[in-house]
Amino acid sequence: MEWRPWSGAGGDGWVGERAQASGDTLRSPGEKRVFSRCERHIAILSDSLEELPETDEPVWILGKQYDVQAEKSKLLSDISARLWFTYRRKFSPIDWCWEKHQEQPEEYHRILKCFLDRKDCCYSIHQMAQMGVGEGKSIGEWFGPNTVAQVLKKLALFDEWNSLAVYVSMDNTVVIEDIKKMCHMCPPNLTHDSLSSSWNGLGWNTSCPGHTSGWRPLLLIVPLRLGINQINPVYVDAFKECFKMPQSLGALGGKPNSAYYFIGFLGDELIYLDPHTTQTFVDSEENGTVDDQSFHCQQSPHRMKILNLDPSVALGFFCKEEEDFDNWCGLVQKEILKPQSLQMFELVQKHPAHWPPFIPPTKPEVTTTGAELIESTNNLFELEEDFEILSM
Repeated sequence: MEWRPWSGAGGDGWVGERAQASGDTLRSPGEKRVFSRCERHIAILSDSLEELPETDEPVWILGKQYDVQAEKSKLLSDISARLWFTYRRKFSPIDWCWEKHQEQPEEYHRILKCFLDRKDCCYSIHQMAQMGVGEGKSIGEWFGPNTVAQVLKKLALFDEWNSLAVYVSMDNTVVIEDIKKMCHMCPPNLTHDSLSSSWNGLGWNTSCPGHTSGWRPLLLIVPLRLGINQINPVYVDAFKECFKMPQSLGALGGKPNSAYYFIGFLGDELIYLDPHTTQTFVDSEENGTVDDQSFHCQQSPHRMKILNLDPSVALGFFCKEEEDFDNWCGLVQKEILKPQSLQMFELVQKHPAHWPPFIPPTKPEVTTTGAELIESTNNLFELEEDFEILSM
């Protein structure tokens, strides 16, 4: 039996699941274990409810609005459904051998497997650390939000499963023309077999290499520095507006030496998932599935004052279809780029004339694949580390 929200005549929540587990006399050790597990989940939920303040202010979580007093269980269900990546222990050292790549399972487990702490997983700690070397970061050195964005953009080029297009803005400027050019191109990282298939990872149906077809799902990352030593209060309202957008993936940021994943806000407090919980390394099962219990935060989310945020952040947005991107552009024009206000970033239609020509990123020629360790990245890419300080 799974732990999941329940909806019925009595309202939404978790009671239905508990009643199902405890309705009749337990007849087997297995049922007892299920009942015990449900009891623990109910206890966790109760603790979570007590920690959320009683307030009339709405809570925004990645584009969805919640009434704390009327929708507490739905709010916590939304948060617990998010993937929660934390510190791990007992995984193979970064300089050790990796296991041979296994056949991929269903989509959910396939996505999760991409982030397992193994060298043969495209977005593992091993791969991110190695790719960070090309960004001037030694293994073990802390990554800032912009470095993380650049590393993800480059690792995506080795991901031969999906057709995700990753765009990282430069100089606080998002260029619509460049994004549409990139998203209408055939993925440079897919194999011939992948290109001829009708379904790949994130659902884009490619036809054949060599000509434009469809729209590649877009991961848009906007690195920003919203102040010098601390966040400038003039950006707070615009920053909060980003969490209201349906395309929102939240923000990367935190405090010195403490990185957090911000997913929403309540009043003047940010809601975030904290990776600073060390958990045991999880590997995939023999059947290709992954025990995902530790990848979901089943406790009350953390909160911090927005003005305590380090000014270096990176906003994330996902546009599965071109219509989603067009809608995002409209929201930015309406809510972020308001007249007579200090703008967090710019949104322009055409590629700036004084910039070098835009060339969509392509997979560099290396001897490894996306499922193997990416070595010697120092000369593959130029560094893109600098921020532009926004006018005060």
